[in-house]
Amino acid sequence: MQRFLTFLLLTFFPVSIAYAGETVTYNNDSGEVFEGYIARPDESDFPGQRPAILIVHQWKGLGDYEKSRADMMADQGYVAFAVDIYGQDIRPETSEAAGEESSKYKDDPDLARKRMTTALDYIHELPNVDTNKIAAIGYCFGGTMALELARSGAEIAAVVSFHGGLASKKPAQEDDINAAIMVHNGEADPHVSKEEIAGFVNEMNSANADWHMISYADAVHAFTEKEAGNDPSTGAAYNEKADKRSWAYTLEFLKMVFGA
Repeated sequence: MQRFLTFLLLTFFPVSIAYAGETVTYNNDSGEVFEGYIARPDESDFPGQRPAILIVHQWKGLGDYEKSRADMMADQGYVAFAVDIYGQDIRPETSEAAGEESSKYKDDPDLARKRMTTALDYIHELPNVDTNKIAAIGYCFGGTMALELARSGAEIAAVVSFHGGLASKKPAQEDDINAAIMVHNGEADPHVSKEEIAGFVNEMNSANADWHMISYADAVHAFTEKEAGNDPSTGAAYNEKADKRSWAYTLEFLKMVFGA
């Protein structure tokens, strides 16, 4: 009954179930501190070791949106870790500040990959995690970061990008990528050009990657985020169809990759 009620709430209400998630801090080798969020599935429903999902935030840093997605993943039986790329207390409040902060990582793929690897190392140490079944998903800036983790050759099962940038200043080379890749792209996203898409396709094929992309009609940037508003003419807006479909496709993709 509890699972059925959870399904109903997630389907018909614009918020996710409040799981017993917890804020956690973790460090990298340089002693820098990061503040993430972990949501775990109900052990009575999902006993034993579970697959794990890294969830990477958009350009303003880890917030309630990514935490809600972690809760939704926990509801599906995954250990979900909403990661922190920027560092504890670095949460840009304006678009200008967010653009400046996010550019540090988009302009420096090695730094981006180190931050992602720090999060991956942390989740490897968590109890009840099946370390052979780990995926990374991300939104906007987070989608770009998840793809950088794949390009690094990390031993993870899957990467999913939601309306993320597809270009990299350090493209993958032949056989670099071990993860299966799914990209959700708004067909009308002004921030991802046709040239960028073509370059990504060429990069993935040259790298012999296992990849696919789904484009959503009439969807612009940030199409999964209600906070983006409902005016596509601004270049960023919520699209209910694209949001629900991309989430459903992602859950099926993860089941196939993990062999669930």
